[in-house]
Amino acid sequence: MDMVTLMAIGLLTGATTVLFGFGGGFVAVPVVVWADAALGTAAVPVATATSALVMVVSAAFATAVTPRSVLLALRGSGALLPLLAAGACAGAYASRLAPPDLARWAFVGYTALTALDLLLRPGFLRAESAPDAEPGRAPRPLPAGAGAPIGAVAAFLGVGGSVMTVPALRRAGHPMRVATALANPLTLAVALPAVAVSLAGAPPTAATASGTGLVGLVDPYAAGALLLGALPVIAVLRRRPLRIPDRVHACAYLGLLALVALAMALTGL
Repeated sequence: MDMVTLMAIGLLTGATTVLFGFGGGFVAVPVVVWADAALGTAAVPVATATSALVMVVSAAFATAVTPRSVLLALRGSGALLPLLAAGACAGAYASRLAPPDLARWAFVGYTALTALDLLLRPGFLRAESAPDAEPGRAPRPLPAGAGAPIGAVAAFLGVGGSVMTVPALRRAGHPMRVATALANPLTLAVALPAVAVSLAGAPPTAATASGTGLVGLVDPYAAGALLLGALPVIAVLRRRPLRIPDRVHACAYLGLLALVALAMALTGL
């Protein structure tokens, strides 16, 4: 893929960061797999590592421009952040050792199962799960014990954690606009250690043979192009947020999960 194409896809990455809390992970992984197809099976770990770098920058920027009043909803979740980071370290190391096909199909399987869970189990799509439908009920904080498994799975798959944190925050009583905004600082806790592990890794042999200039397992060219497209979109959408009905927002989140699972599956055919 050329720079212009990657930047154009970066626009979508920025939109998903703000609207769905993805931090770019779900979009970046299949895109980098396509961009680095010359690496063969090594494209998957490179895509996972590059996705983590994209998520660090985009999630940090999105968090910085999120209103403080929204971020205060994370009060009481102090122990969650270090456990997310610890789990992410373990998941990032595991992704370096796992067969590439395992990582690819684990991504597809987990994303597809999550989409089915959100569709079939009550509490995500239904509007009554939002706190504005239950004025007397305050949203619950996420349990700290969930931090390590969320961090491990998210770093292994390269998805940043939003696939787990957004549904959990939603079912805890937050409307979609708050759940997706809070997913960005939680994604940052997952992606930072994952990036550190990825940068310290040795580039795959296929990278030298194909001339792909990697830093550790990260493709800086793809990451930079995606971020050039993403960051301006994040800034605009944070300053002028879209007004999306809560249920429509939830349905769009579910639809994007299904779409990305399909895209990643097609890269393996």
